[in-house]
Amino acid sequence: MTDGSTSLQDRLSSVRDGIADAARAAGRSSDDLTLIVVTKYHPASLVAELAALGVTDVGENRHQEAQAKAAELADLGLTWHFVGQLQSKKARQVRRYARVVQSLDRASVVDAFAPTIEEPAPPVIDGFVQVNLTDDPGRGGVQPDDVDAMVERVLATGTIALRGVMAVAPLDEEPRAAFARLRAISERVRLTVPTATDVSAGMSGDFAEAIAEGATHLRIGTAITGNRPAAP
Repeated sequence: MTDGSTSLQDRLSSVRDGIADAARAAGRSSDDLTLIVVTKYHPASLVAELAALGVTDVGENRHQEAQAKAAELADLGLTWHFVGQLQSKKARQVRRYARVVQSLDRASVVDAFAPTIEEPAPPVIDGFVQVNLTDDPGRGGVQPDDVDAMVERVLATGTIALRGVMAVAPLDEEPRAAFARLRAISERVRLTVPTATDVSAGMSGDFAEAIAEGATHLRIGTAITGNRPAAP
């Protein structure tokens, strides 16, 4: 699978090298970072190629697409991360294939993972509270002042193991400054949940800045997969 003159393997290697360089510059080890390749709109065949190249974590934004890919590639042992905005009515379906949900940003979504009469002992998933680092209420994520309440709600379900926080850098701000705010929020969350040490931040254009500010999980798409196909 190629995009222009570079192969998938070349692009993956380039990103891995960039991650290693950024980690060294930050005095960190790249072994402590989880690369999640976001494959939105790309076919399952590309995900299979990534798996053959050693990728273990895959991110998807849309439930129907993710569900189909996860079913087709079930024998590859991949860890699926749901990273898009999630509808509460789809939450229990997402739990069937995604081990991690990174976009917990509304009470209704969190509550949808709680036990029910029909499903009194559902499987536990890993979760991240998504933080909105902008002033736009239309963007996904919880406002910083509301993060603590959302953390308490996640803990109350008993079916979500809180891993930490997730965010997307605003388009109109220097990424590192935004990620520094996320780092401070993460430190605050850890006062309540000491095990919630993970920070999911950094995409194709700003993963170095995210690493510098303590990101543990990087969600990288086009820098590895190439240009995204049109929506089906």
